[in-house]
Amino acid sequence: MSTRKTLKNIHKANATVMSIIFMTIFLGELLFFTWCRVQTIGTGYEISKETQRHQDLINFQNNLKIELARLKSPERITKIAKNQLGLITPTPEQMIIIP
Repeated sequence: MSTRKTLKNIHKANATVMSIIFMTIFLGELLFFTWCRVQTIGTGYEISKETQRHQDLINFQNNLKIELARLKSPERITKIAKNQLGLITPTPEQMIIIP
């Protein structure tokens, strides 16, 4: 009889150990899944932030192109040449045409 009780106790102990092992594995998988989701969401936020930064840089580049076109305009250059540098439009006698 005592061997039967001992065997039952051993089976109960084995079942308890197996249950603890399975619960530990399950909790480990649950924590790993949660960590993966948090990483995915964080990466999504980073992508969104960098996409917005990229759009801001494109807008800044477009503004710089507009500013460059304004600065290179012939009207502006002519105005600066006449008013600030004192230059005048050359007469036909002052022009030399190179063939």
